[in-house]
Amino acid sequence: MKVRPWLIYAIVTTVFWGIWGALIELPQKSGFPATLGYVVWALTMIPPALVALKIINWKIELDKKSIFLGCLIGLTGAGGQLVLFQALRTGPAYLVFPFISLSPVITIILSYIFLKERASRKGWIGIVLALIAIIFLSYQPPNDANSSGYLWIILALIVFIAWGLQAYIMRFANQTMKAESIFFYMMATGLVLIPFALLMTDFSQEINWGFKGPYLTAIIQILNSIGALTIVYAFRYGKAIIVSPMTNAVAPVITIVLSLIIYQVIPHPVIMGGMILALVSIFLMAIEDSPDETHTEILTSKINE
Repeated sequence: MKVRPWLIYAIVTTVFWGIWGALIELPQKSGFPATLGYVVWALTMIPPALVALKIINWKIELDKKSIFLGCLIGLTGAGGQLVLFQALRTGPAYLVFPFISLSPVITIILSYIFLKERASRKGWIGIVLALIAIIFLSYQPPNDANSSGYLWIILALIVFIAWGLQAYIMRFANQTMKAESIFFYMMATGLVLIPFALLMTDFSQEINWGFKGPYLTAIIQILNSIGALTIVYAFRYGKAIIVSPMTNAVAPVITIVLSLIIYQVIPHPVIMGGMILALVSIFLMAIEDSPDETHTEILTSKINE
Protein backbone atom coordinates (compact mmCIF):
# COMPACT_ATOMS: atom_id res chain seq x y z
CA MET A 1 0.00 0.00 0.00
CA LYS A 2 1.36 3.39 -1.01
CA VAL A 3 2.28 5.70 1.85
CA ARG A 4 0.19 8.86 1.75
CA PRO A 5 1.97 11.78 3.45
CA TRP A 6 -1.20 13.86 3.61
CA LEU A 7 -2.95 11.14 5.58
CA ILE A 8 -0.09 10.81 8.04
CA TYR A 9 -0.01 14.55 8.67
CA ALA A 10 -3.80 14.72 8.90
CA ILE A 11 -3.83 11.93 11.51
CA VAL A 12 -1.07 13.62 13.52
CA THR A 13 -3.06 16.85 13.40
CA THR A 14 -6.26 15.22 14.63
CA VAL A 15 -4.40 13.48 17.47
CA PHE A 16 -2.74 16.66 18.72
CA TRP A 17 -5.89 18.77 18.31
CA GLY A 18 -8.00 16.06 19.89
CA ILE A 19 -5.82 15.93 23.01
CA TRP A 20 -5.67 19.73 23.09
CA GLY A 21 -9.46 19.94 22.95
CA ALA A 22 -9.84 17.62 25.92
CA LEU A 23 -7.35 19.50 28.11
CA ILE A 24 -7.79 23.17 27.20
CA GLU A 25 -10.72 23.69 29.57
CA LEU A 26 -8.52 22.86 32.59
CA PRO A 27 -6.77 26.27 32.82
CA GLN A 28 -10.02 28.06 31.93
CA LYS A 29 -11.83 26.37 34.81
CA SER A 30 -8.89 27.32 37.05
CA GLY A 31 -9.40 31.01 36.36
CA PHE A 32 -7.24 31.67 33.30
CA PRO A 33 -9.40 33.37 30.63
CA ALA A 34 -9.50 32.12 27.05
CA THR A 35 -8.29 35.47 25.70
CA LEU A 36 -5.06 35.13 27.66
CA GLY A 37 -4.98 31.55 26.49
CA TYR A 38 -4.78 32.99 22.98
CA VAL A 39 -1.75 35.05 24.00
CA VAL A 40 -0.01 31.94 25.31
CA TRP A 41 -0.94 30.01 22.17
CA ALA A 42 0.56 32.71 19.95
CA LEU A 43 3.82 32.46 21.89
CA THR A 44 3.87 28.66 21.67
CA MET A 45 3.76 29.00 17.89
CA ILE A 46 7.34 30.29 17.99
CA PRO A 47 9.20 27.00 18.74
CA PRO A 48 7.51 25.00 15.92
CA ALA A 49 8.09 27.94 13.58
CA LEU A 50 11.81 27.93 14.39
CA VAL A 51 11.97 24.20 13.73
CA ALA A 52 10.16 24.69 10.41
CA LEU A 53 12.53 27.47 9.38
CA LYS A 54 15.52 25.30 10.28
CA ILE A 55 14.19 22.61 7.93
CA ILE A 56 14.34 25.03 4.98
CA ASN A 57 17.64 26.58 6.14
CA TRP A 58 15.90 29.85 7.03
CA LYS A 59 15.05 30.51 3.38
CA ILE A 60 11.64 32.16 3.71
CA GLU A 61 9.74 33.34 0.65
CA LEU A 62 9.79 37.13 0.84
CA ASP A 63 8.02 38.04 -2.37
CA LYS A 64 4.82 40.09 -2.09
CA LYS A 65 2.52 37.23 -3.08
CA SER A 66 3.94 34.85 -0.47
CA ILE A 67 3.82 37.46 2.28
CA PHE A 68 0.23 38.33 1.38
CA LEU A 69 -0.95 34.71 1.28
CA GLY A 70 0.92 33.73 4.43
CA CYS A 71 -0.40 36.66 6.44
CA LEU A 72 -3.92 36.15 5.09
CA ILE A 73 -3.85 32.54 6.28
CA GLY A 74 -2.69 33.68 9.70
CA LEU A 75 -5.22 36.51 9.97
CA THR A 76 -8.21 34.39 8.97
CA GLY A 77 -7.23 31.71 11.48
CA ALA A 78 -6.10 33.71 14.50
CA GLY A 79 -8.44 36.61 13.77
CA GLY A 80 -11.34 34.19 13.52
CA GLN A 81 -10.50 32.88 16.97
CA LEU A 82 -10.69 36.36 18.47
CA VAL A 83 -14.01 37.02 16.76
CA LEU A 84 -15.28 33.70 18.11
CA PHE A 85 -14.54 34.86 21.67
CA GLN A 86 -16.85 37.84 21.15
CA ALA A 87 -19.51 35.72 19.43
CA LEU A 88 -19.64 33.42 22.46
CA ARG A 89 -20.00 36.40 24.77
CA THR A 90 -23.09 37.66 22.97
CA GLY A 91 -24.63 34.48 21.56
CA PRO A 92 -25.60 30.95 22.64
CA ALA A 93 -22.80 28.41 22.25
CA TYR A 94 -25.25 25.69 21.24
CA LEU A 95 -26.01 27.69 18.07
CA VAL A 96 -22.61 29.29 17.46
CA PHE A 97 -20.53 26.09 17.42
CA PRO A 98 -22.69 24.02 15.03
CA PHE A 99 -22.76 26.95 12.61
CA ILE A 100 -19.03 27.68 12.48
CA SER A 101 -18.20 23.97 12.47
CA LEU A 102 -19.48 23.82 8.90
CA SER A 103 -16.67 26.07 7.63
CA PRO A 104 -15.24 23.12 5.61
CA VAL A 105 -18.22 23.58 3.28
CA ILE A 106 -16.66 26.83 2.05
CA THR A 107 -13.30 25.12 1.67
CA ILE A 108 -14.84 22.30 -0.35
CA ILE A 109 -16.81 24.62 -2.65
CA LEU A 110 -13.85 26.92 -3.36
CA SER A 111 -11.42 24.03 -3.87
CA TYR A 112 -13.84 22.28 -6.21
CA ILE A 113 -14.39 25.38 -8.33
CA PHE A 114 -10.99 27.07 -8.38
CA LEU A 115 -8.51 24.27 -7.64
CA LYS A 116 -10.45 21.72 -9.70
CA GLU A 117 -10.16 19.16 -6.91
CA ARG A 118 -12.15 15.99 -7.33
CA ALA A 119 -12.79 12.82 -5.35
CA SER A 120 -14.00 9.32 -6.06
CA ARG A 121 -17.51 8.19 -5.12
CA LYS A 122 -16.14 6.76 -1.86
CA GLY A 123 -14.41 10.05 -1.17
CA TRP A 124 -17.54 12.13 -1.71
CA ILE A 125 -19.58 9.83 0.53
CA GLY A 126 -16.89 10.23 3.18
CA ILE A 127 -16.95 14.03 2.78
CA VAL A 128 -20.74 14.19 3.20
CA LEU A 129 -20.65 11.89 6.24
CA ALA A 130 -17.85 13.98 7.74
CA LEU A 131 -19.88 17.19 7.38
CA ILE A 132 -22.89 15.55 9.04
CA ALA A 133 -20.61 14.19 11.77
CA ILE A 134 -19.17 17.67 12.38
CA ILE A 135 -22.67 19.03 13.03
CA PHE A 136 -23.49 16.20 15.42
CA LEU A 137 -20.15 16.44 17.24
CA SER A 138 -20.59 20.18 17.84
CA TYR A 139 -24.01 19.63 19.41
CA GLN A 140 -24.64 21.35 22.72
CA PRO A 141 -27.94 21.08 24.63
CA PRO A 142 -29.91 24.36 24.62
CA ASN A 143 -29.67 26.35 27.82
CA ASP A 144 -31.31 29.42 29.29
CA ALA A 145 -28.46 31.76 28.44
CA ASN A 146 -29.76 34.95 26.87
CA SER A 147 -28.25 36.26 23.68
CA SER A 148 -27.51 39.95 23.20
CA GLY A 149 -29.35 40.87 20.02
CA TYR A 150 -28.24 39.50 16.68
CA LEU A 151 -24.62 40.64 16.66
CA TRP A 152 -23.49 37.10 17.45
CA ILE A 153 -24.97 35.90 14.15
CA ILE A 154 -22.81 38.33 12.20
CA LEU A 155 -19.75 37.40 14.26
CA ALA A 156 -20.38 33.68 13.82
CA LEU A 157 -20.77 34.24 10.08
CA ILE A 158 -17.41 36.03 10.00
CA VAL A 159 -15.73 33.08 11.75
CA PHE A 160 -17.51 30.63 9.43
CA ILE A 161 -16.23 32.43 6.34
CA ALA A 162 -12.76 33.14 7.74
CA TRP A 163 -11.98 29.55 8.71
CA GLY A 164 -13.40 28.20 5.46
CA LEU A 165 -11.23 30.62 3.50
CA GLN A 166 -8.17 29.84 5.59
CA ALA A 167 -8.15 26.16 4.66
CA TYR A 168 -8.69 26.95 0.99
CA ILE A 169 -5.94 29.59 0.89
CA MET A 170 -3.61 27.24 2.77
CA ARG A 171 -4.01 24.65 0.03
CA PHE A 172 -3.73 27.31 -2.70
CA ALA A 173 -0.57 28.83 -1.18
CA ASN A 174 1.08 25.42 -0.89
CA GLN A 175 1.18 25.30 -4.68
CA THR A 176 3.61 28.21 -4.91
CA MET A 177 5.41 28.45 -1.55
CA LYS A 178 6.91 26.22 1.11
CA ALA A 179 4.70 24.96 3.92
CA GLU A 180 7.35 26.11 6.39
CA SER A 181 7.09 29.69 5.13
CA ILE A 182 3.31 29.55 5.42
CA PHE A 183 3.61 28.51 9.05
CA PHE A 184 6.10 31.28 9.76
CA TYR A 185 3.63 33.90 8.57
CA MET A 186 0.87 32.21 10.59
CA MET A 187 3.05 32.56 13.67
CA ALA A 188 3.91 36.19 12.89
CA THR A 189 0.30 37.28 12.41
CA GLY A 190 -0.73 35.42 15.54
CA LEU A 191 1.77 37.47 17.52
CA VAL A 192 0.61 40.71 15.89
CA LEU A 193 -2.94 40.10 17.14
CA ILE A 194 -1.89 39.66 20.80
CA PRO A 195 -2.77 43.29 21.73
CA PHE A 196 -6.36 42.68 20.60
CA ALA A 197 -6.59 39.63 22.84
CA LEU A 198 -5.30 41.68 25.76
CA LEU A 199 -7.87 44.39 25.08
CA MET A 200 -10.61 41.75 25.16
CA THR A 201 -9.46 40.43 28.54
CA ASP A 202 -11.35 41.50 31.66
CA PHE A 203 -8.47 42.20 34.05
CA SER A 204 -10.92 43.36 36.74
CA GLN A 205 -11.68 39.72 37.47
CA GLU A 206 -9.30 37.52 39.43
CA ILE A 207 -6.86 35.72 37.15
CA ASN A 208 -4.92 32.61 38.07
CA TRP A 209 -1.26 33.37 37.41
CA GLY A 210 -0.05 30.13 39.04
CA PHE A 211 0.91 26.85 37.40
CA LYS A 212 -2.68 26.04 36.40
CA GLY A 213 -2.86 29.36 34.59
CA PRO A 214 -0.29 30.39 31.96
CA TYR A 215 2.11 27.49 32.55
CA LEU A 216 -0.43 24.70 32.16
CA THR A 217 -1.90 26.62 29.24
CA ALA A 218 1.50 26.70 27.53
CA ILE A 219 1.91 22.93 27.91
CA ILE A 220 -1.52 22.36 26.40
CA GLN A 221 -1.29 25.01 23.69
CA ILE A 222 1.95 23.59 22.30
CA LEU A 223 -0.22 20.67 21.16
CA ASN A 224 -2.40 23.13 19.26
CA SER A 225 0.66 24.77 17.70
CA ILE A 226 2.19 21.49 16.54
CA GLY A 227 -1.19 20.55 15.07
CA ALA A 228 -1.25 23.87 13.24
CA LEU A 229 2.12 23.02 11.67
CA THR A 230 1.16 19.50 10.62
CA ILE A 231 -2.12 20.67 9.10
CA VAL A 232 -0.11 22.92 6.77
CA TYR A 233 1.86 19.85 5.68
CA ALA A 234 -1.39 17.93 5.24
CA PHE A 235 -2.62 20.63 2.85
CA ARG A 236 0.72 20.53 1.04
CA TYR A 237 0.26 16.88 0.04
CA GLY A 238 -3.49 16.35 0.24
CA LYS A 239 -6.63 17.77 -1.33
CA ALA A 240 -8.48 20.40 0.66
CA ILE A 241 -11.83 18.74 -0.06
CA ILE A 242 -10.56 15.71 1.88
CA VAL A 243 -8.18 17.13 4.51
CA SER A 244 -10.49 19.86 5.80
CA PRO A 245 -13.59 17.76 6.59
CA MET A 246 -11.48 14.86 7.85
CA THR A 247 -9.53 16.84 10.44
CA ASN A 248 -12.60 18.78 11.55
CA ALA A 249 -14.59 15.58 12.04
CA VAL A 250 -12.03 13.29 13.67
CA ALA A 251 -10.32 15.62 16.17
CA PRO A 252 -13.54 16.05 18.22
CA VAL A 253 -13.89 12.25 18.42
CA ILE A 254 -10.52 12.03 20.18
CA THR A 255 -11.52 14.91 22.45
CA ILE A 256 -14.78 13.18 23.41
CA VAL A 257 -13.08 9.85 24.12
CA LEU A 258 -10.44 11.51 26.30
CA SER A 259 -13.10 13.56 28.10
CA LEU A 260 -14.93 10.32 28.84
CA ILE A 261 -11.77 8.85 30.34
CA ILE A 262 -10.55 11.94 32.21
CA TYR A 263 -13.77 13.63 33.32
CA GLN A 264 -16.20 10.67 33.12
CA VAL A 265 -18.40 12.78 30.84
CA ILE A 266 -20.92 10.60 29.00
CA PRO A 267 -21.49 12.03 25.51
CA HIS A 268 -25.00 12.90 24.37
CA PRO A 269 -26.57 10.33 21.98
CA VAL A 270 -26.38 12.89 19.17
CA ILE A 271 -22.63 13.21 19.73
CA MET A 272 -22.22 9.44 19.85
CA GLY A 273 -23.95 9.26 16.48
CA GLY A 274 -21.51 11.85 15.19
CA MET A 275 -18.58 9.76 16.42
CA ILE A 276 -19.77 6.75 14.44
CA LEU A 277 -20.25 8.84 11.29
CA ALA A 278 -16.80 10.40 11.72
CA LEU A 279 -15.09 7.02 11.97
CA VAL A 280 -16.88 5.77 8.86
CA SER A 281 -16.03 8.97 6.98
CA ILE A 282 -12.30 8.84 7.79
CA PHE A 283 -12.18 5.26 6.53
CA LEU A 284 -13.82 6.20 3.24
CA MET A 285 -11.67 9.29 2.74
CA ALA A 286 -8.49 7.44 3.66
CA ILE A 287 -9.02 4.72 1.06
CA GLU A 288 -10.39 6.96 -1.68
CA ASP A 289 -8.38 6.94 -4.87
CA SER A 290 -6.56 10.22 -5.33
CA PRO A 291 -5.70 10.95 -8.98
CA ASP A 292 -4.18 14.29 -7.97
CA GLU A 293 -1.54 12.84 -5.62
CA THR A 294 1.15 12.26 -8.26
CA HIS A 295 0.73 15.80 -9.59
CA THR A 296 0.90 17.16 -6.03
CA GLU A 297 4.10 15.27 -5.26
CA ILE A 298 5.77 16.58 -8.44
CA LEU A 299 4.66 20.14 -7.68
CA THR A 300 5.87 19.89 -4.07
CA SER A 301 9.30 18.62 -5.11
CA LYS A 302 9.69 21.59 -7.47
CA ILE A 303 8.75 24.08 -4.73
CA ASN A 304 11.29 22.55 -2.33
CA GLU A 305 14.15 22.63 -4.83
